[in-house]
Amino acid sequence: MSIIEQRQVANQLLAALPPADFARLAPALAPVDLAVYQTLFRAEEEVEAAYFVETGTISMLAHLEGGHLVEIGMVGSDGMAGLPFVFGTTISPADAVVQIPGRSLRVAAPAFRRVLQESPALTSMLLRYAQAFHTQVSLAAGCNATHNIVHRLARWLLMAHDRAGSDEFPLTHEIMSQMLAVRRTGVTVTAGALRSAGLIDYSRGKIIILDRPGLEKAACECYGTIQRITKRLNAPRP
Repeated sequence: MSIIEQRQVANQLLAALPPADFARLAPALAPVDLAVYQTLFRAEEEVEAAYFVETGTISMLAHLEGGHLVEIGMVGSDGMAGLPFVFGTTISPADAVVQIPGRSLRVAAPAFRRVLQESPALTSMLLRYAQAFHTQVSLAAGCNATHNIVHRLARWLLMAHDRAGSDEFPLTHEIMSQMLAVRRTGVTVTAGALRSAGLIDYSRGKIIILDRPGLEKAACECYGTIQRITKRLNAPRP
């Protein structure tokens, strides 16, 4: 099997690694397809691999009473699923489920732990990413508790758009209702209002972003806060 070259990767974390550190990880990277609804690992179970997303998105889902799930964070080409490894553990607090299909680079647990020990640059980068992801999780919790569904759906669609890499991406009302922990009828009504305003369109399980600036105005301040903090954390180190 040929070793993946750094110039070929679409994951932002891997692309930003110093070449020598990427070379340590490259032999362990395996391309995999991400199918919608695919569960990569489950809460309170051993995580067997980390996933550096190239296209598509992975949702981190928390379990609520009554068997309900709610999204606490979203991973796209900006990050990776498998943060427990960075903190020296192997148990995830949430499910990792593919939300938008795509592809990823998978690295098995033993190899990933070894490279983390050998590469301070990789560990430092992933700790900064972990802080950015924690910001996303924290603000999502407050947003879901206090903001109305229009603000929340607009924020969520912007985050999905950032990671999808296209103005059009596969997404159903069922997935959106699960991610926001609201009834599907509520998502249908709200999405219809955003479409009537000319901000989005949708059909046959696809979402199309028509007016990005307008959608940003419709979102709550949480989206801008997440973007600012993430940009600062991902800025090149001196």
